[in-house]
Amino acid sequence: MVGQEVHIRSVGTALPGSPVDNAALTKAFRLTPVFEQWIDAFVGTRTRYLALDLVTGEQRYSLADLGETAARRALETAGVAAGQVDLVVMGTSMPDALLPTTVNVIAERAGITGVPGYQLQSGCSGAMQALDLAHQFLLAGRHRTALVLGGDVCAKHIDLSLDYSGLPPEEMVNMVLFGDGAGAAVLTREPGPGSVLLHRAFVELSGLGQPPGQRLEWYGLGDRDSGTPAVREDFKAIADLVPELSVDILARLLKEQDWQPADLDFLLPPQLSVRMTEKIMARLDVPGVREVSCVAETGNTGNALPFFQLERALPEMAPGDRAVAVAVESSRWIKAGLVLEKA
Repeated sequence: MVGQEVHIRSVGTALPGSPVDNAALTKAFRLTPVFEQWIDAFVGTRTRYLALDLVTGEQRYSLADLGETAARRALETAGVAAGQVDLVVMGTSMPDALLPTTVNVIAERAGITGVPGYQLQSGCSGAMQALDLAHQFLLAGRHRTALVLGGDVCAKHIDLSLDYSGLPPEEMVNMVLFGDGAGAAVLTREPGPGSVLLHRAFVELSGLGQPPGQRLEWYGLGDRDSGTPAVREDFKAIADLVPELSVDILARLLKEQDWQPADLDFLLPPQLSVRMTEKIMARLDVPGVREVSCVAETGNTGNALPFFQLERALPEMAPGDRAVAVAVESSRWIKAGLVLEKA
């Protein structure tokens, strides 16, 4: 029946290898202890997980590797067989290759076939976009069981031969903010044990006339020697705009759901860094709400992050508990979010 509810039945995640602390990162980049102190003070992230071996420079995991692990974990937890999935959607900013799409590689490895697969190219709102698309398909009655994926692997943008002491701040900051990971969720039109109702997913392009806060290049044979930095970030603009946009997102989601801030039990804020999350939570100012954050341990895993937050939140939610997730993508200032309730 069209218009049925959509439920998140389970979440699975995957991280590559062992955690990399700030001391190990400082050593790999051949920098002084001052750099480690700067990470602690300015960023606050304690560890992250990298698909790249910082000693050998070898990429040990692909996004497909991590996505397959996350998908299998989500399916197993939900008690859903691969043959029951009739829709696969993925959000990523760093696929393994332009073709074949990573979503289809993961689906094939997980034993899923004969279904539509969609891959959305986006930054920190990509996971929300994937969840939104699956949510709409399920509500329309076109599909019954969706596997939704999100993740990023930044190994291709780490060059251990570089002189990191000479990098400008807009490039260097990316080396400490981000980590690698993948997440997956099973969405269905029927509830299951421990499932959470997904009331709505929200995605909106904003920032008309505002320069991009982040650029991520993808080089080909024709421009790989252009000298253009692979990753650039206007951290000042992000620090100024993301808290403001987060306030707008939360206010809009609460209004559309006819909830008050006091009705919230859990809040899943944007996860650029520990210090940024602290700033955002202060601006959101929701007394008594339980913050669900993981960036201190995982680093900013991009499109995997909402799944890590959901993985922490869902088991803690009791019947009647309400949650809102907020995400902001700085590339073109995209606002996104989720509204959840435990039935």
